[in-house]
Amino acid sequence: MRLHLHLLSDSTGETLENIAKAALAQYDDVETLRHFWPMVRSEAHLERILQEIAQNPGLVLYTLVNPEIRRTLESRCRAMGLPAIAPLDPVNHALSNLLGQEAKARPGRQHTLDAAYFARVDAIQFTIAHDDGLLAEDWEEADILLAGVSRSSKTPTSIYLANRGYKTANIPIVVESPPPPELYKLKHPLIVGLTTSADRLIQIRRNRLLSLNQATETSYVEQDAVTREVAYARRMFADNGWPVIDVTRRSIEETAAAIIQLCNERTLEKGSQ
Repeated sequence: MRLHLHLLSDSTGETLENIAKAALAQYDDVETLRHFWPMVRSEAHLERILQEIAQNPGLVLYTLVNPEIRRTLESRCRAMGLPAIAPLDPVNHALSNLLGQEAKARPGRQHTLDAAYFARVDAIQFTIAHDDGLLAEDWEEADILLAGVSRSSKTPTSIYLANRGYKTANIPIVVESPPPPELYKLKHPLIVGLTTSADRLIQIRRNRLLSLNQATETSYVEQDAVTREVAYARRMFADNGWPVIDVTRRSIEETAAAIIQLCNERTLEKGSQ
């Protein structure tokens, strides 16, 4: 099937994109043509978009707080026989009833430059500066430290966690080059070991070498060497009592969610002591 999906937002549209992505993941064999319309804050802008919707009819999802613009969009979509859905409305209605107050009709209010925003920026800067074992003297400042062999998703997972506000450092585990002693003295950061199957690791590494036009006949992708490397890392994790996450069949988002859960459990344990 072929589906035209129109996403209209009076802000960045990030929320709508995530909702649409989550919903579409439940359907197979659908060719989705996304029409993304952020920062819709005037009737004139909406009119231009409605012309595009008429030419490419499909599903319309929107997050618009301006009542006049909402009414125009809804009435025009009804006239065209197209579904127009505001996915946040049920949540806002429920919150209004529970809290006894109306929602503030301010576009993009979740993107305000508050303390949490700047903390997230700091986390991203810290994480980029402490990638791949750099600046070990600062690791005590980290919230999370990820350890794992090469190509075990340490960097992308670190960046994802940073976007969630966690200062994250990472270090590669290399048999021939033991980690610095600072690693075993850390108190503040949660140290998490990332592991994966040797076969999956070899596949990823081969693809990486091919993308760099490098020879694939090397111990970096040799079965016995990689198996020893993975076993060495697993022993290190076990000897130090670090929690371990197998990323073989996990997406970056799933790995990060598991790490955040570990952080939450650790915080609860500290609070109960």
